[in-house]
Amino acid sequence: MKRYALLILTLIFTSIFTSCSLDDDTNFIGTEIIPIESVEIPEYFVFGERYEILITYNRPSTCYQFYNFYYDINENERVVAIINSVYSDNSCVEEEESVTVTLNFETRSNETYLFKFYQGVDEEGEDIYYLVEVPVLAERPTSTSTQLD
Repeated sequence: MKRYALLILTLIFTSIFTSCSLDDDTNFIGTEIIPIESVEIPEYFVFGERYEILITYNRPSTCYQFYNFYYDINENERVVAIINSVYSDNSCVEEEESVTVTLNFETRSNETYLFKFYQGVDEEGEDIYYLVEVPVLAERPTSTSTQLD
């Protein structure tokens, strides 16, 4: 888990130093990893198909805007986090707002996927993840319906 924290910190610092320009007159401060509150993900995938995974997080203020996903792949394990751009502006409203974004995912393996959705850190500074295992089927199941006579 410490490896993921290091990767996230590296991403943040890289974004800060490569995204800002001294000639830029915007109020961009940097990027921030935001904990995920909830996820809507299918109970199974079908090999080769694409899916939309709905991810909800709480935006701390209007100075935070969705930037991208942190997305780390290790075989069939996926670590997912939300990255927000942060701006400094006197007109920011300091009110938490629930935001839902879509992660597009294509199934490229026939093995079960393990998703680790970042939910923040605990008291000891360890990353917390919401874990979801999603099996992959070779084909879409056919519905079996029984007709009553």
